[in-house]
Amino acid sequence: MRAVFIGASALTVMTARYLLARGHEVVIIERDKEVIDALSTELDCGFLHADGAKPAVLREADPEHTDVLFCLTGSDQANIISSLVGRSLGFGRVVTKINDPEFEHICIELGLEGTIIPARTVGRHLTEMFEGTNPLEISAMIKAEARVFSFVAREEDAKPISELALPDSTRVICLYRDQKFLLPGDDDRLKPGDEVVLITHSRNLPELAERWSTPAQGASTK
Repeated sequence: MRAVFIGASALTVMTARYLLARGHEVVIIERDKEVIDALSTELDCGFLHADGAKPAVLREADPEHTDVLFCLTGSDQANIISSLVGRSLGFGRVVTKINDPEFEHICIELGLEGTIIPARTVGRHLTEMFEGTNPLEISAMIKAEARVFSFVAREEDAKPISELALPDSTRVICLYRDQKFLLPGDDDRLKPGDEVVLITHSRNLPELAERWSTPAQGASTK
């Protein structure tokens, strides 16, 4: 498989090492030539000395033959822009790193499916370690054809969950309202702005993505 990284951050370097060790192809796009020169002595991968937010550069990175575009620079805004450009050019999957959780809702509305907040993930893990627990991550539980899909409720979605007319093999598993976690019942009514999380069969993803397309859609395929 082939991965393209925008920004030679510490997270990029760590992930690239793992991928290379497992036999995958890696390309890193970096604006700082000195950083490329330093990394080229330790990473056996391709490098592009360029601005990864520019369409011409991402076209050169070969979207058609790339499995994942990782946007991992130190700038949330740059990562979001690069992700949108990459998606428009046909990268099959895009991962967007943000440091500020305030951008998360925007990423969901823009349909950036693979948004990650490393500080939150690490912080949650450290908290669990402190309390002596070992939680099973949801990604380990979602297997076979099961997928997770999330969207932001719009005005037309302000209705009881039972009236959403969801596809077969699809259920609402939780929602977030004003940053609060809720476990709704079928008779509970959605409100505009609710972040709704579904569990569904993989075959339903195209239908769900079309229904909750931009500007108010986000999806995850764990």
